Amino acid sequence: MSPAAPYPTLIQALRTETAELHVALEKRLPFFSQQLDLDLYRRLMVAYYGFYQPLEQRLHALALAGLDQPLRVKLPVLRADLTALGLDEAAIEALPLCSELPVIDSRAAALGVSYVLEGATLGGQILRRRVAEQLGLDASSGAAFLNVYGELTGRRWKDFLEYLGDRNLGDGQTLEVTHAAKTTFICFERWLDSQEVLL
Repeated sequence: MSPAAPYPTLIQALRTETAELHVALEKRLPFFSQQLDLDLYRRLMVAYYGFYQPLEQRLHALALAGLDQPLRVKLPVLRADLTALGLDEAAIEALPLCSELPVIDSRAAALGVSYVLEGATLGGQILRRRVAEQLGLDASSGAAFLNVYGELTGRRWKDFLEYLGDRNLGDGQTLEVTHAAKTTFICFERWLDSQEVLL
Protein backbone atom coordinates (compact mmCIF):
# COMPACT_ATOMS: atom_id res chain seq x y z
CA MET A 1 0.00 0.00 0.00
CA SER A 2 1.15 3.51 -0.70
CA PRO A 3 2.29 5.69 2.24
CA ALA A 4 -0.83 7.85 1.71
CA ALA A 5 -3.17 4.87 2.20
CA PRO A 6 -5.70 5.67 4.90
CA TYR A 7 -5.56 2.23 6.61
CA PRO A 8 -2.54 0.15 7.52
CA THR A 9 -4.47 -3.11 7.18
CA LEU A 10 -7.55 -4.52 5.50
CA ILE A 11 -8.92 -5.62 8.89
CA GLN A 12 -8.63 -2.10 10.26
CA ALA A 13 -10.30 -0.70 7.14
CA LEU A 14 -13.20 -3.12 7.58
CA ARG A 15 -13.62 -2.35 11.29
CA THR A 16 -13.52 1.40 10.72
CA GLU A 17 -15.80 1.45 7.69
CA THR A 18 -18.49 -0.85 9.13
CA ALA A 19 -18.47 0.26 12.80
CA GLU A 20 -21.39 2.69 12.53
CA LEU A 21 -23.62 0.32 10.54
CA HIS A 22 -22.76 -2.54 12.88
CA VAL A 23 -23.73 -0.61 16.02
CA ALA A 24 -26.91 0.73 14.39
CA LEU A 25 -28.11 -2.77 13.46
CA GLU A 26 -27.14 -4.24 16.82
CA LYS A 27 -29.31 -1.66 18.63
CA ARG A 28 -32.33 -2.68 16.57
CA LEU A 29 -32.02 -6.46 16.92
CA PRO A 30 -34.54 -7.63 19.52
CA PHE A 31 -32.37 -10.25 21.24
CA PHE A 32 -31.95 -8.17 24.40
CA SER A 33 -35.45 -6.68 24.33
CA GLN A 34 -38.16 -7.66 26.80
CA GLN A 35 -40.29 -8.31 23.70
CA LEU A 36 -38.23 -11.38 22.83
CA ASP A 37 -40.53 -14.37 23.10
CA LEU A 38 -40.62 -17.66 21.21
CA ASP A 39 -42.83 -16.25 18.45
CA LEU A 40 -40.55 -13.24 17.80
CA TYR A 41 -37.47 -15.48 17.92
CA ARG A 42 -39.03 -17.84 15.37
CA ARG A 43 -39.90 -14.92 13.07
CA LEU A 44 -36.35 -13.59 13.49
CA MET A 45 -34.81 -16.93 12.47
CA VAL A 46 -37.20 -17.13 9.49
CA ALA A 47 -35.98 -13.66 8.44
CA TYR A 48 -32.32 -14.70 8.90
CA TYR A 49 -33.01 -17.70 6.67
CA GLY A 50 -34.53 -15.45 4.01
CA PHE A 51 -31.27 -13.49 3.89
CA TYR A 52 -28.69 -16.24 4.38
CA GLN A 53 -30.19 -18.71 1.91
CA PRO A 54 -29.70 -16.64 -1.28
CA LEU A 55 -26.58 -14.88 0.03
CA GLU A 56 -24.68 -18.07 0.88
CA GLN A 57 -25.54 -19.51 -2.55
CA ARG A 58 -24.00 -16.47 -4.25
CA LEU A 59 -21.04 -16.31 -1.89
CA HIS A 60 -19.99 -19.93 -2.23
CA ALA A 61 -20.32 -19.86 -6.02
CA LEU A 62 -17.17 -17.71 -5.95
CA ALA A 63 -14.38 -19.77 -4.40
CA LEU A 64 -11.90 -17.95 -2.14
CA ALA A 65 -8.61 -19.79 -2.59
CA GLY A 66 -7.08 -20.92 0.66
CA LEU A 67 -10.18 -20.31 2.81
CA ASP A 68 -12.02 -23.29 4.34
CA GLN A 69 -15.32 -22.14 2.79
CA PRO A 70 -17.17 -25.49 2.91
CA LEU A 71 -16.75 -25.48 6.71
CA ARG A 72 -18.34 -22.03 6.89
CA VAL A 73 -21.72 -22.87 5.32
CA LYS A 74 -24.40 -22.08 7.90
CA LEU A 75 -27.62 -22.80 6.04
CA PRO A 76 -28.11 -26.49 6.98
CA VAL A 77 -27.88 -25.58 10.68
CA LEU A 78 -30.35 -22.73 10.22
CA ARG A 79 -32.76 -25.09 8.43
CA ALA A 80 -32.45 -27.60 11.28
CA ASP A 81 -33.29 -24.81 13.77
CA LEU A 82 -36.40 -23.89 11.80
CA THR A 83 -37.46 -27.55 11.85
CA ALA A 84 -36.90 -27.63 15.62
CA LEU A 85 -39.01 -24.45 15.88
CA GLY A 86 -41.94 -26.19 14.19
CA LEU A 87 -41.58 -25.55 10.45
CA ASP A 88 -41.77 -28.52 8.10
CA GLU A 89 -39.84 -28.84 4.82
CA ALA A 90 -42.69 -27.43 2.73
CA ALA A 91 -43.01 -24.39 5.01
CA ILE A 92 -39.25 -23.75 4.85
CA GLU A 93 -39.24 -24.04 1.04
CA ALA A 94 -42.08 -21.50 0.86
CA LEU A 95 -40.35 -18.85 3.02
CA PRO A 96 -39.78 -15.42 1.46
CA LEU A 97 -36.21 -14.81 0.30
CA CYS A 98 -34.39 -11.50 0.10
CA SER A 99 -33.77 -10.25 -3.44
CA GLU A 100 -31.88 -7.05 -2.54
CA LEU A 101 -28.48 -8.57 -1.81
CA PRO A 102 -24.93 -7.25 -1.96
CA VAL A 103 -23.34 -7.78 -5.38
CA ILE A 104 -20.67 -10.49 -5.22
CA ASP A 105 -18.90 -10.08 -8.55
CA SER A 106 -15.29 -10.39 -7.37
CA ARG A 107 -13.17 -12.10 -4.73
CA ALA A 108 -12.78 -8.73 -3.01
CA ALA A 109 -16.58 -8.42 -2.71
CA ALA A 110 -16.78 -12.01 -1.42
CA LEU A 111 -14.23 -11.11 1.28
CA GLY A 112 -16.33 -8.14 2.42
CA VAL A 113 -19.53 -10.20 2.64
CA SER A 114 -17.67 -13.02 4.42
CA TYR A 115 -16.32 -10.56 6.99
CA VAL A 116 -19.86 -9.59 8.00
CA LEU A 117 -21.13 -13.19 8.14
CA GLU A 118 -18.11 -14.45 10.08
CA GLY A 119 -18.37 -11.52 12.50
CA ALA A 120 -22.05 -12.29 13.03
CA THR A 121 -21.10 -15.89 13.82
CA LEU A 122 -18.67 -14.69 16.48
CA GLY A 123 -21.37 -12.39 17.92
CA GLY A 124 -23.78 -15.32 18.00
CA GLN A 125 -21.98 -16.55 21.12
CA ILE A 126 -23.46 -13.68 23.16
CA LEU A 127 -26.89 -14.10 21.57
CA ARG A 128 -26.84 -17.85 22.23
CA ARG A 129 -26.48 -17.26 25.98
CA ARG A 130 -29.27 -14.68 25.94
CA VAL A 131 -31.66 -17.00 24.06
CA ALA A 132 -30.83 -19.84 26.48
CA GLU A 133 -31.64 -17.61 29.50
CA GLN A 134 -34.71 -15.89 28.06
CA LEU A 135 -36.32 -18.71 26.06
CA GLY A 136 -34.65 -21.89 27.32
CA LEU A 137 -33.49 -22.82 23.81
CA ASP A 138 -30.28 -24.66 23.02
CA ALA A 139 -28.64 -26.30 20.00
CA SER A 140 -31.20 -29.11 19.95
CA SER A 141 -34.30 -26.92 20.29
CA GLY A 142 -33.77 -24.16 17.74
CA ALA A 143 -30.65 -22.17 18.67
CA ALA A 144 -27.85 -24.14 16.96
CA PHE A 145 -27.33 -21.39 14.36
CA LEU A 146 -26.21 -19.00 17.10
CA ASN A 147 -23.44 -21.46 17.96
CA VAL A 148 -22.88 -22.88 14.49
CA TYR A 149 -19.11 -23.48 14.95
CA GLY A 150 -19.43 -24.62 18.56
CA GLU A 151 -16.09 -24.71 20.37
CA LEU A 152 -14.30 -23.85 17.11
CA THR A 153 -15.84 -20.36 16.98
CA GLY A 154 -12.80 -18.47 18.30
CA ARG A 155 -10.38 -20.51 16.22
CA ARG A 156 -12.33 -19.99 12.97
CA TRP A 157 -12.63 -16.24 13.58
CA LYS A 158 -8.87 -16.03 14.20
CA ASP A 159 -8.21 -18.10 11.04
CA PHE A 160 -10.45 -15.78 9.05
CA LEU A 161 -8.67 -12.67 10.34
CA GLU A 162 -5.33 -14.27 9.45
CA TYR A 163 -6.68 -15.01 5.98
CA LEU A 164 -7.73 -11.35 5.61
CA GLY A 165 -4.37 -10.19 6.93
CA ASP A 166 -2.56 -12.28 4.31
CA ARG A 167 -4.42 -10.70 1.37
CA ASN A 168 -2.14 -8.32 -0.42
CA LEU A 169 -4.71 -5.90 -1.83
CA GLY A 170 -4.25 -2.50 -3.38
CA ASP A 171 -6.34 0.52 -2.42
CA GLY A 172 -8.92 -0.18 -5.13
CA GLN A 173 -9.55 -3.74 -3.96
CA THR A 174 -9.61 -2.67 -0.31
CA LEU A 175 -12.36 -0.21 -1.25
CA GLU A 176 -14.24 -3.06 -2.96
CA VAL A 177 -13.99 -5.19 0.18
CA THR A 178 -15.23 -2.45 2.53
CA HIS A 179 -18.00 -1.44 0.12
CA ALA A 180 -19.29 -5.03 -0.01
CA ALA A 181 -19.18 -5.29 3.79
CA LYS A 182 -21.12 -2.05 4.22
CA THR A 183 -23.66 -3.09 1.60
CA THR A 184 -24.15 -6.41 3.44
CA PHE A 185 -25.06 -4.58 6.65
CA ILE A 186 -27.40 -2.21 4.78
CA CYS A 187 -29.17 -5.01 2.86
CA PHE A 188 -29.51 -7.15 5.99
CA GLU A 189 -31.03 -4.32 8.04
CA ARG A 190 -33.46 -3.42 5.23
CA TRP A 191 -34.49 -7.04 4.85
CA LEU A 192 -35.05 -7.56 8.60
CA ASP A 193 -37.01 -4.30 8.64
CA SER A 194 -39.23 -5.48 5.79
CA GLN A 195 -39.89 -8.68 7.78
CA GLU A 196 -40.90 -6.55 10.82
CA VAL A 197 -38.52 -8.21 13.28
CA LEU A 198 -36.45 -5.16 14.31
CA LEU A 199 -37.06 -2.73 17.16
